[in-house]
Amino acid sequence: MLPWTALSLALSLRLALARSGAERGPPASAPQGDLLFLLDSSASVSHYEFSRVREFVGQLVGLLPLGPGALRASLVHVGSRPYTEFPFGQHSSGEAVQDAVRAAAQRMGDTNTGLALAYAKEQLFAEVAGARPGVPKVLVWVTDGGSSDPVGPPMQELKDLGVTVFIVSTGRGNLLELSAAASAPAEKHLHFVDVDDLHIIAQELRGSILDAMRPQQLRASEVTSSGFHLAWPPLLTADSGYYVLELAPSSEPGTVRRQQLPGNATGWAWVNLDPDTDYEVALVPESNVHLVRPQHLRVHTLPEEAGPERIVISHARPRSLRVSWAPALGAAAVLGYHVQYGPLLGGAAQRVEVPAGRNSTTLQGLAPSTAYLVTVTAAFRSGSERALSAKACTPDGERSRAPRPQPPGAGGREP
Repeated sequence: MLPWTALSLALSLRLALARSGAERGPPASAPQGDLLFLLDSSASVSHYEFSRVREFVGQLVGLLPLGPGALRASLVHVGSRPYTEFPFGQHSSGEAVQDAVRAAAQRMGDTNTGLALAYAKEQLFAEVAGARPGVPKVLVWVTDGGSSDPVGPPMQELKDLGVTVFIVSTGRGNLLELSAAASAPAEKHLHFVDVDDLHIIAQELRGSILDAMRPQQLRASEVTSSGFHLAWPPLLTADSGYYVLELAPSSEPGTVRRQQLPGNATGWAWVNLDPDTDYEVALVPESNVHLVRPQHLRVHTLPEEAGPERIVISHARPRSLRVSWAPALGAAAVLGYHVQYGPLLGGAAQRVEVPAGRNSTTLQGLAPSTAYLVTVTAAFRSGSERALSAKACTPDGERSRAPRPQPPGAGGREP
């Protein structure tokens, strides 16, 4: 073959490959985001359980695209005080993160999860602490289910920042409390699994994390009665344009709220909305470089978070009584109810869990002739709670009974 003929064929082949690549378009970019693992490292977890959890996190890390321009990972221990095993950006490859996870040692101490969540918000997820602006943020909390301090408020603050929360409980956690702590819907973000079976959920959790890190289109999450979060894929860059977000009630399309955001933004939270209302959302990319179509979405806010308004005590027995309340809210509004009761004059309080949709329960094992304080709490999907209390008394267990009249001639003989 002549040299010029070979050169001509090579150039033709390169041109054909380039044209083919142009027709396919650029390769899909790797998902970007900051991923924080929060591990219960306290004394409530055995060394064996911690080793299995550590093994699971290492397995999960190996399934994720970690590295520069992709996902970054951090690991924080829950104990008496939070401890950072490694922050975002310290390790630049998945192998390095896996090695660091395997080298993590249990810290012991109390289970102050709320303190660790507040620490994560201020020291890790904040931009001043090195968190990347405009990228999705995910928290994976692996726990045995218990905490020495409140978890709800600091977890809600993270979710208000747009952090997607996944919870893996090794089976001893409270379903309602953990469902409220996880991102909605709970069935996608909360896993109950035995510590020896954690590997079973690795692939599913990996897919869910990647979905949160790389939304394929405009989507809503953390929907409450007064607002919701929006997320979308990176359609623009900071230099190529900006976004205009539009929001209007479906019944009043003329009353539009608008928000302009930079081109590197991938999320926004609408607040101060009306409950139980349909809203039309439009994401309009504005660019002189790329032609990007607007995306549209309809979101329905939850009903107003009105807790129990009336408690009725009935069927009182010496050792039991029935508690009813109104209104009865369904699963669309609440995760369920807590009914807590204890003697008014002192004594241990007990709690009963009641699923959404029901509005009564029978309290058993009470003491006769005793006054009780009964509190019914509605646990809403937003993480907030509403409560109402009432007093109830059990009757005396030795109540006297009048003797039955006997018919003539019954009983003994007349003298």
